[in-house]
Amino acid sequence: MTTVSDFIIQRVREWGVTRVFGYPGDGIGEFDGALGSAERRGEGLEYIRPTHEEICSLMATAHAKFTGEVGVCIATSSPGAFHLLNGLYDAAMDNQPVVAIVGQQGLASLGTFVMQESNLERVFSDVACYVQTIVSPDQAQAVVDTAFRTAKLRLAPAVIILPHDIQGMDWKEPEPENWVARSSASAPSTAIVPPESELQKAADIINAGKKVTFLVGAGATGATDEVIEAATLAGAGIITALRGKHVVPSEIPFHTQQLGLLGSLPSLHQAEKCDTIVFLGTNYPYGQFLPKTGQARGIQIDLKPEQLGVRYPNELNLWGDVRATLEALIPLLEPKTDLSWQEGIADEMRGWEHEMEAQAMLSYPDGGNPRRVIHELNKRLPAGAIVTCDAGTTADWYGAHIRLRRGMLGDMSGRLATMLAAMPYAVAAKFAHSDRPVVCTIGDGAFQMLGMNELITIKKYLSTWKTKTFVIVVMHNDDLTQVSWEMRTEDGNPLWNTSQDVESVDYAGWASLLGFRGVTLTRDEDAGAVFDEAFAFDGVTLIDAHVSKNVPPLPPHITAEFALNTAKALLKGDPSELAVIVDSAEALAAEQVERVKGALHLGGRGHRRDGEAGREDD
Repeated sequence: MTTVSDFIIQRVREWGVTRVFGYPGDGIGEFDGALGSAERRGEGLEYIRPTHEEICSLMATAHAKFTGEVGVCIATSSPGAFHLLNGLYDAAMDNQPVVAIVGQQGLASLGTFVMQESNLERVFSDVACYVQTIVSPDQAQAVVDTAFRTAKLRLAPAVIILPHDIQGMDWKEPEPENWVARSSASAPSTAIVPPESELQKAADIINAGKKVTFLVGAGATGATDEVIEAATLAGAGIITALRGKHVVPSEIPFHTQQLGLLGSLPSLHQAEKCDTIVFLGTNYPYGQFLPKTGQARGIQIDLKPEQLGVRYPNELNLWGDVRATLEALIPLLEPKTDLSWQEGIADEMRGWEHEMEAQAMLSYPDGGNPRRVIHELNKRLPAGAIVTCDAGTTADWYGAHIRLRRGMLGDMSGRLATMLAAMPYAVAAKFAHSDRPVVCTIGDGAFQMLGMNELITIKKYLSTWKTKTFVIVVMHNDDLTQVSWEMRTEDGNPLWNTSQDVESVDYAGWASLLGFRGVTLTRDEDAGAVFDEAFAFDGVTLIDAHVSKNVPPLPPHITAEFALNTAKALLKGDPSELAVIVDSAEALAAEQVERVKGALHLGGRGHRRDGEAGREDD
């Protein structure tokens, strides 16, 4: 006999899913038993069991990001189901298709306050685009298919609630009856293209622009060649949102990386001076860095219709897939003959890269330079590498110094901006692409949250990976540094050790305890050799990088508010006052020296190459 659980497992496979991330429990026990039986028959799903349900859902989201498939996570009823929420919000806010299958107490117990009986439909109603309890075998087919179809079309998580008694009931193909829906596991196409008349309007706007900028997000994944071709024809500069970093290779000279606090000065100048801006698969949320109203004509192309036109007063909003839409738009674009805008952007970016290198080469008296660590990592990233980071200051160094070349991938939790995701993302990336080297860059605070235990997951599954190269870089400064700087720069408050201190741990020793290579890095000049050895090793290397907590994550343009609030924090008695002043002065001095060198064409790192124009100062 086929049970409801047997049917759901087979149906999930029909939706193209081969790997799920789960954690067992009695509320999902019958379904787990069916998963085990299917595995023994050779008809199951690859079941990855990390150390916590929250990691299951974060891994499912990462799987969707790194593969383009639907991510699937499985958990028991409350409290296991509740633990999925953070990862599902990550999927919702980063527009990823994820399906969660969660257990529930038996149907007859609902509403009677039995142990672990909670209103899961109400719990998940805010995060999920579709949430439904299966209350009969006849309903199972339609619920499963609707969950997957809706998740794919709406780019959001969906939740299937599976009561324990329903899990073991007999299932048969639904008959043509009243109230019985019969559905299919046919995946919908999302290759939506706007009407030709709208495409022509877009082409006319771009063709008329003299200073065109493309702002590219993760929604343009898979459209790398089309983005570059369209930008080349339009004589455009390219900015990528942080999660869209991998879409445009760093070797494209007119790609100026990110915009905003974690961005580059060339990107800021593009936004300030462009006369046309084209948003491609991005819901970039920081409006203060976008062009002023009336400065630039705006076009947006996105598959999420509710996100069209909500960040900038666009002249034209196109509901469509970025790749398919650009394919239709490119024949309508007229090649620019005046490339001075694009060439100027490329020249300024070359100067900015010299400046980032100068920042990385500074030495600090109170610890290593975190920029130097990531700078040396970037120089040695192997072909096809996948890099993840958390949402602390590691994200600043990732944005400033990691340059993803063609074929590389990189990601983080975007709009949710959770510190928790770096290690779950990295491990999920390794499952998705076990033949590629994976690098996790993570702060010590984030590593203590959801990082350290995932070394246990790596230990469990390491032998299943084609290549074992997995590098974890822990930025060890005993401080929740991003929050410390936010307190100073946003609110004018001093560092509060009571809340910010991170208990120091021998992270390299912890890795060694589990049988991995653990390396303690305390000198900047050793960073290059440490990474050379890590990438040459077919195994796991954890680099415990001791770095200064006082190196400022400087934005590309220091605003008066930023400077004033920092001064206020120091005057209020910041416990790291002297170190902050010294380290900030060093960083600012290096920044200004490089800009002056570039402007005056002096020697050193800022020396102009033959044929290059000087950079315009801020």
